[in-house]
Amino acid sequence: MNVWAIDKDMPLKLLLLELVHRYGENTLALNTREQHHQAIDICMLDDPSLSAYVYTFGQSTGRYGIDLRYPISAHNIVGENENLTLDQIIEIISTHLF
Repeated sequence: MNVWAIDKDMPLKLLLLELVHRYGENTLALNTREQHHQAIDICMLDDPSLSAYVYTFGQSTGRYGIDLRYPISAHNIVGENENLTLDQIIEIISTHLF
């Protein structure tokens, strides 16, 4: 994934760079249906049933929100994790996807 080539908000690119650095180039995939430049939907390359929707819109500068999606939609966690730091977002993604 060429992080610099995608049309996304800079904080999201920084998040993706850190994830690529930690977990490798071919570990995560972006859902290409997500068109908003302040949001990404990421999942494991080999398991799209779990995903993390990360967004910067509606957040304080340099902060993130994250929704966690599961195979059973009743278990999704939406709107409960907002105004988080980069380190907090990485920790949540690490727990959720890895």
